Amino acid sequence: MTLFLTGSPTRYGEDHFTKDNGFLARITAELPPHPRILLVSAAPDDEAFTDSVLEGMGTCIRNSGIEPEEIVMLDRRNAREVNELVANAHWVVLCGGHVPTQNRFLHEIGLKEILRNFDGVVMGCSAGSMNCADRVYSHPELDGEAEDPAYRRWLRGLGLTDINLVPHYHQVRDVVLDGKRLFEDIVFPDSWRHRFYTFPDGGYVMVKDGRSTLYGEAWEITQGGMRKVSEENQTYSFMNLIFISPHFPDSYWHFCAGAKADGVNVLGIADTPYEHLSQELKDSLTDYYRVNSLEDYGEVYRAVAWFAHKWGKIDWIESNNEYWLEQDARLRTDFNVTTGLKTDRIASIKNKSEMKKYYALGGIPTARQVKCAEGENKVRAFVRKTGYPVIAKPDNGVGASGTFKIEDDTQLAEWFRSHPDNYGQFVIEEFITGLLVSYDAIFNDKGEPVFENNSVFPTPIMEIVHRNLDTCYWVNKTVPAKLAAIGRRTVKAFGIVNRFVHLEFFQLDRDREGLGKKGDYVGLEVNMRPPGGFTPDMMNYAHSTDVFQIWADMVAFGERRKSFGEQYYCAYVGRRDAHTYKHSHEDVLARYGNALVMCTRMSPALADDLGDQVYMVRLKTRPEIDAYFKYLTE
Repeated sequence: MTLFLTGSPTRYGEDHFTKDNGFLARITAELPPHPRILLVSAAPDDEAFTDSVLEGMGTCIRNSGIEPEEIVMLDRRNAREVNELVANAHWVVLCGGHVPTQNRFLHEIGLKEILRNFDGVVMGCSAGSMNCADRVYSHPELDGEAEDPAYRRWLRGLGLTDINLVPHYHQVRDVVLDGKRLFEDIVFPDSWRHRFYTFPDGGYVMVKDGRSTLYGEAWEITQGGMRKVSEENQTYSFMNLIFISPHFPDSYWHFCAGAKADGVNVLGIADTPYEHLSQELKDSLTDYYRVNSLEDYGEVYRAVAWFAHKWGKIDWIESNNEYWLEQDARLRTDFNVTTGLKTDRIASIKNKSEMKKYYALGGIPTARQVKCAEGENKVRAFVRKTGYPVIAKPDNGVGASGTFKIEDDTQLAEWFRSHPDNYGQFVIEEFITGLLVSYDAIFNDKGEPVFENNSVFPTPIMEIVHRNLDTCYWVNKTVPAKLAAIGRRTVKAFGIVNRFVHLEFFQLDRDREGLGKKGDYVGLEVNMRPPGGFTPDMMNYAHSTDVFQIWADMVAFGERRKSFGEQYYCAYVGRRDAHTYKHSHEDVLARYGNALVMCTRMSPALADDLGDQVYMVRLKTRPEIDAYFKYLTE
């Protein structure tokens, strides 16, 4: 079923469906060429009114270029035929009128149960749209209802949506009923612990494939107030996104802000008191649930359950954080959230040994590898084939932590002796020389990249950590075509959709048998999350865009809506507090002040990889990068 909720499908005073906000195009795209249409009366016992609605709606439909096979009105006269009438229809239109009157009729004919298996189009008009809700908000509209203590403002509806509307914004905004202002004195007070949406005729909500999207100018009414959420020719998405640990890294509030701007309910779960959150993050969250520990799955599960109870179906669960990938997947599995990886897929993107299988499926060359769990003898046999050096790294791990370069048999034996209890958690790979690069991208639900980026790491993170070097890397203006091709192929091989990815490759510095020619790319590892540190900010500066908003638009709309501006190189240097430099902090500011886009301290949790003091510049030419690195690291 595809559902349209309107105040009126026409602009006020017009006799045809509006084309504004794409309404006519969208509804005709859902219908067969000559649809059979069933209108459902809101005044089933008022034959004259019902007949006038039939005539008027028929005129609007035909004036809109829709040529129906038939149009039938369902009212008291043919109510006994409701099952056959619905089964015969392609399009059911719930007409406007008095909400409680239509509501009683809908229950009398059992329309809720009949529509359960309906596979066509349902369109609500005014009262019809309001009665589509599971719990209908029926504000007073006739004289006497506002002061009648027996008037019921909440009714059982058809259960086709959980969205409550106050239709016809322009016509009803200043209405006074029984001496009370409809909005300020009735609707606003009723909105505490509830949420209503209001928009002018010509706006509408479309519900399809589990997603609800509002098109056109609209306002949200909740907690006793009203705010504008969408402009004409804009959209607003009704979704519930649970964001795990939105406070870390610090910049992740931007993901939440982008999603909230798109109309998504952003529901945060973290182990930090609400008052300790940044104001930017507070403003970006719709609701927040504090747990004592994010490591306690039971606590986090109960938090998600609470949000599901309060806000309805959960559409997304995400952290964009490597550490929480497994928990994210478990929560999606337990709550049947289908927009991300579930537990049956998590090993393929967490365990380096499992990654090899998917690289092979995509025909992507990778370094040879052996599991240390197979024992020291098997590892020695493997090294006789590859030669030294080799790299020992955790099978399930991120970054350079726990990674070792082994140069000879003596070091290999020492490594096994120093890991008597956990060597089985490691893999050993042949050592490949080349330039470390990344392919970073955001993929939508169709597996299409809506954003792509390339970063270059002249010194691998492993060497930076082990030798306490300064961190230097840059974001390129463009993505090399060969890297984009192998990056997309890798994502396809892993079956990834709806994700920000950070894939690492070596670009070979010489021909290597079985891997490729000099300049070819070899898969290193996949990371199904954004790159770490301030790299997303570097992408924004390099491409004059907002990758946080691009990700949010992918979540809400399945597409990129943020444009790119002028392209630059963005270069990063992370200095170490333990080092003394030829050029002071003040010297750096004096020389590169005009090019600096960020100068800040790195979080201690990330300083081993990315340095203590961050300097980030935007440059126009490649040679400027080398000069910048040299000046800051001397």
